Amino acid sequence: MFFATGCYSGKIPFAPGTFGTIAAIPFVLVFLIIPSSFYGVYIAGLILAAIYFSDQAEKILGEKDPGCIVIDEIAGFVVTMSLVSVNIYTLVAGFFIFRFFDIVKLGPVKYFENNFPGGAGVVLDDIMAGVLSAIVLKILYLSGIF
Repeated sequence: MFFATGCYSGKIPFAPGTFGTIAAIPFVLVFLIIPSSFYGVYIAGLILAAIYFSDQAEKILGEKDPGCIVIDEIAGFVVTMSLVSVNIYTLVAGFFIFRFFDIVKLGPVKYFENNFPGGAGVVLDDIMAGVLSAIVLKILYLSGIF
């Protein structure tokens, strides 16, 4: 439960997804210390761990995708930040872009949320939100805004 709730940040009684995304910042800062050739392995490992811990937490709590599980936000935000250089500007912009896609749940995000059971269902919608956010953030980054 410690990992699934993002070091208990998901237990905050309001906006747990937002606090879970804030809890993701140390995981994003890892990009500053690992070679870019390891990004894929790092992200894949984090996604697999998120699916496992989410699945276990759902079983413990007896609920489907309870709000206190925020490791999915952590993995999704890491995906968001994977295509740009991490700095204060990209971190803040990525945070707001990711929260938008995670909350609004446009087409593909909603599809993943509705069509996968267990931990995969908890995590994969946030991964898709992260992919969409990463694309938008990369476009903004390439346009010279950051």
